[in-house]
Amino acid sequence: MSSASTQTDTQWKGYAVHDTEHWDQLKLIDFQPKKFGDYDIDVKIEYCGVCGSDVHTVTGGWGKPLLPVIPGHEITGRVIRVGPKVTEFKVGDRAGVGAQVCSCFECTLCKTDNENYCPSSVDTYNAKYPNGDMAYGGYSTAIRAHERFVFPIPQELALEQASPMLCAGLTVYSPLVRNGAGPGKKVGVVGIGGLGHFAIQFAKALGAEVVAFSHSPNKEKDAYELGADKFVLTNDKAFSKDYQGKLDIIICTTDVSKGIPLGDLLSTLTIAGRLIMVALPDDDLPAIKSMQMAKNAALFGGSHIGSKKEALAMLDLAVKKGVKSHIEILSMKEAGKALRNVKENNIRYRHVLKMDI
Repeated sequence: MSSASTQTDTQWKGYAVHDTEHWDQLKLIDFQPKKFGDYDIDVKIEYCGVCGSDVHTVTGGWGKPLLPVIPGHEITGRVIRVGPKVTEFKVGDRAGVGAQVCSCFECTLCKTDNENYCPSSVDTYNAKYPNGDMAYGGYSTAIRAHERFVFPIPQELALEQASPMLCAGLTVYSPLVRNGAGPGKKVGVVGIGGLGHFAIQFAKALGAEVVAFSHSPNKEKDAYELGADKFVLTNDKAFSKDYQGKLDIIICTTDVSKGIPLGDLLSTLTIAGRLIMVALPDDDLPAIKSMQMAKNAALFGGSHIGSKKEALAMLDLAVKKGVKSHIEILSMKEAGKALRNVKENNIRYRHVLKMDI
């Protein structure tokens, strides 16, 4: 397929979930991507990471999905078709797609490198375009996305290494840089998993001192190997005592709401320090009292993936500082197994599916 192609009836294959009660039983289906546009790029998929978002979606934890749903938004491969107005890519280029494939392009957010917050954004899967076309994800043979949401992958990064960075990596990198992580700053990372193992590495790569918080003592060795300067067990009720008022930023990646000691974590922040939630658990967060934030003017906030500008900077930093995705590769036909492992927290730290169709 080339840039001169006039094909309008493209049909690809993907592994889809048809029932949230049987979310780990994916079936191979044929599907048609969105109508091809002037700025669109088709990427033949070689690898796709398995994200916690995939589990939340296919299980119905975030609400009833648009079935059948083909998950996957940590996609890498090679360009096989470009629209006539595409300027950044040519056929054969290495490319990736993250958790977003479109936006309005016209609002203030889109024009200020905040397109990841555009109210009219289109998610990579389980979403519809304004014209009603379905968006299908990366457990498939190919992906179609607007040029704005396709990222060039540096030659120094293997495609399978880059895949998890396009959601998990970007999800922690964006709030780190937006909240000032860098030399002279102390960053806490809560949870050492698919998101947390990137948060430790990127915080360290940005020059910050890193404190890793975990309820699991068997994560201590990993935390230090990833670059943490300190390791703190949160199942010690007095864990926050030695850190009160010392941290500038906390990135919370843990995906089990009832296990997050929010009040204690907030107490470790310096004046106007920030605790940023990047995990999106199915259930409500623990209750906190206003007084717990008033004592140190603590700020509690969220974050949503990242912009293209941030994605490119993140990939560049990963190359320069040797940030690594800790992955286990499975065949895409084993997507159900990968989803189960993520849900059961049985992977250190990301699964990557290799295209096998």
